[in-house]
Amino acid sequence: MVLFGNGGSAADAQHIAAEIVGRFKLERRSYPSIALTTDTSCITALANDYSFDIIFSRQCESLVEKNDVVIGISTSGNSTNVKKGLETAKKKGAITIGLLGTKGGSIGKLVDIPIIINSSSTPRIQEAHRTIYHIICDEVERLMVSNERAKQ
Repeated sequence: MVLFGNGGSAADAQHIAAEIVGRFKLERRSYPSIALTTDTSCITALANDYSFDIIFSRQCESLVEKNDVVIGISTSGNSTNVKKGLETAKKKGAITIGLLGTKGGSIGKLVDIPIIINSSSTPRIQEAHRTIYHIICDEVERLMVSNERAKQ
């Protein structure tokens, strides 16, 4: 799983990645997940050498593979760098999910699975996103562990 967003959404991306790599509720093996917001050298080099608008798309270009799950988080639904990252991920054959606010913005029309909180209040959107991503972590963990047990 690859995740990204700006500001509080960047922190949420890191939180989700940590739950997937570590554990949410179950003792289990680690699953691959990364928040593209954690490599400050990469982010600042890309922003300086190119543009802040490509910090996620450039990373997706090198890290995302076909059938990866890529989650972009944007409370406005219109963050340019999140949109460009998701566009690149989609071109590479990833499954794209948007955790979005307001009415989904331009990103809502782009992603395979838009999850839209119909509010213009950033704190309310972020609170709802936290509940949703905990549900996602719970389901991913439960399904992965169940599939692993079925293979034994």
